[in-house]
Amino acid sequence: MKLDIIDAGLMDYQSALDMQFELLEKRQNNLIDDTLMLVEHPPTITLGRRAVESDILADETFLEETGVTICRINRGGEVTYHGPGQIVGYLIVDLKDFNKDIRAFVSNIEEVIIQVLREQFDVECGRNPLNNGVWVGDKKITAIGIAIKKWVTMHGFAFNINTDLEHFKWIVPCGMENAKMTSLEEIKGKKFDLESIKPMIVKKIKEIFEYE
Repeated sequence: MKLDIIDAGLMDYQSALDMQFELLEKRQNNLIDDTLMLVEHPPTITLGRRAVESDILADETFLEETGVTICRINRGGEVTYHGPGQIVGYLIVDLKDFNKDIRAFVSNIEEVIIQVLREQFDVECGRNPLNNGVWVGDKKITAIGIAIKKWVTMHGFAFNINTDLEHFKWIVPCGMENAKMTSLEEIKGKKFDLESIKPMIVKKIKEIFEYE
């Protein structure tokens, strides 16, 4: 199996979502191979299918003045934040090639980030049985949420590298009250170059999902 990579750089959320839907349709019709889209977003709050408006804590006027976009979308999960300093990966994958195993697919995404953190940055991390994603102790460093259409996935993961953690105070992250979020910058006490981390993620995805 092959995996195509699209590095979209900094892109507003709606444009990236439109691109995902285009890729989704092409993958459903076998016009493209599985695709990983890597992107960084301006400050954006997204609401998944289980989200409630009250999980947005910041005042609407404040968010408008701050230039934050709010989008209700079709992935699973509750409210999440995307912003500068975060590597977002959207996976357009035909699950029929993976035995239609949704749980294993999500677990593999978690494993990608876990291995990158452990092997490249010496960060001990793992899973939380009550909440998808990757955790460093009791703090979440990567959120995961997907949608599936005709057995093809979209959406994916948001990996906090240099993300402004104060922005998570605008929401109830993933529906978890008193949730603690973290970033690689907070853990290591320095900023990182996102462009140097992207190849690490791509390499691990190809390895764990057994792409060519």
